[in-house]
Amino acid sequence: MKIQTVTIIISVYNEEDALPFFWSKLQKAIQDTAFESEIIFVNDGSSDNSKEIINTISNNNSNVKGIHFSRNYGHEAAMLAGIDNANGDAIICLDADGQHPAEKITEMVSAAENGSQIVNMIRLSRADGGFYKKITSKLFYKILNKISGLHFHENASDFFLITKSVANVLRHEFRERARFLRGIIQIVGFKVATIEFHAPKREQGESKYSLFKLFKFSGNAVVAFSKAPLHLGLILGCVFSILSLFIAIYSFMMWLIDDVPPGYTTLV
Repeated sequence: MKIQTVTIIISVYNEEDALPFFWSKLQKAIQDTAFESEIIFVNDGSSDNSKEIINTISNNNSNVKGIHFSRNYGHEAAMLAGIDNANGDAIICLDADGQHPAEKITEMVSAAENGSQIVNMIRLSRADGGFYKKITSKLFYKILNKISGLHFHENASDFFLITKSVANVLRHEFRERARFLRGIIQIVGFKVATIEFHAPKREQGESKYSLFKLFKFSGNAVVAFSKAPLHLGLILGCVFSILSLFIAIYSFMMWLIDDVPPGYTTLV
């Protein structure tokens, strides 16, 4: 399949320091490619000058447009908004922090032209990740694979390619508020290719993912792809119901055979 146009979606949240550097690298990565590029910056409610920088870039480049959220809706919502507005034969999602190497774009497009409708980018290493992030990421995927009954590639990222066919599925299905997009694209079917990459150190700015946001993100993934939380709730409900029944019977028997304080049995 020949890819004529590629839509590149960049999620942006308070990246005023990183955007000029990222834009320079992206331009170099796509300047000599055989396909036409449509570039969509999705500003996820940034409170810095990211909006102004995006508007400047789009005003100076006819193939660039910006989508600006009224507030911070989250990374997943930003990527989906870009997909909803994409026109390319292939769609690539990546972050503006520079840790998703833009030079891999041509390799991703080549994989799509060879028949793959989804290209998963698997992170082998992260220059600034540290031991803690490496262990927690590996543990997260092991737990998710165990309790979901599905198989997700460890260290899959929000750096991926999908074709127009996959994008059409995402535009009409999987529209729940709590999304785990890197997981969804692994279970929708279609032919999948994987490409490995090494995430470089962030050159500008700081990560916007706090520990709380990472836990929330992980929780959304577990709820979206596993029935374990529902089963746990049912089991705990049954256990406490049985326990309450025994306490009720015990309290009633004590009321019959023993002198208990007035109102105690009724309260229990």
